[in-house]
Amino acid sequence: MKLIAAFLTAVLLLAVPVWAQAPAPASAAGPALDTDEQKTLYALGIWLSIKVAPFNLSAADLEIVKAGLIDGVLGHEKKADLQTFGPKLDELAKARTAGMTAGEKKAGQEYAEKAAAEKGAVKKPSGLVYLEIKPGTGESPKATDKVKVHYHGTLVDGTVFDSSVNRGEPVEFGLNQVVPCWTEGFQLMKVGGKSKLVCPSDIAYGDQGQRGIKPGATLVFEVELLEIKKELKELKPATKPEPKPESKPETKK
Repeated sequence: MKLIAAFLTAVLLLAVPVWAQAPAPASAAGPALDTDEQKTLYALGIWLSIKVAPFNLSAADLEIVKAGLIDGVLGHEKKADLQTFGPKLDELAKARTAGMTAGEKKAGQEYAEKAAAEKGAVKKPSGLVYLEIKPGTGESPKATDKVKVHYHGTLVDGTVFDSSVNRGEPVEFGLNQVVPCWTEGFQLMKVGGKSKLVCPSDIAYGDQGQRGIKPGATLVFEVELLEIKKELKELKPATKPEPKPESKPETKK
């Protein structure tokens, strides 16, 4: 029964969010979103699309899953046996994820090689490709420092997945609290400087990926170091308090 329940859950995850797999053209027809209930159902589809990401479904795949969903929900004749094919879901997800990861790593490696060939670019032993866009002045942060930065993050195809620049609000964090690519890259910068960081998956989000970032993806950041905020303030030398003059005991007259 657990396998059947898991399979039914997966079918729901697979089939609903057809429109969530890629941004639709502005002219494309879509479901009406006039009421709060319709918008809530649409949000359900977006949420499900995140859950189904490991299956890396194509439009053709989604049509097949949609047919299964319709038959299951409306009680039509089933064209596949749950007991037979339900256990294959994990196998399918692993195979699809492995293929997607390999493809992302290959595309990332090709991008990093081109980036490393740019004038002024430096490739580090970690795989980080560092390119200074604008030099800064003053000191560089240490791995234990807290920094204030602006950043613009894209995938190798140019898709923006996160950007403090677009939000118009810089962020602060400890350099030992972020992905290794940032920990290393920001230590090469000085305050006021701007740089490009090409981060292979091994020093970014690895084979697990993140929301909006596929497993094995290479990430590209344009970063600006605005300020170094020390985690621990320097302690001033302790000063010995000056002795107060001794007061003479009052005598009763």
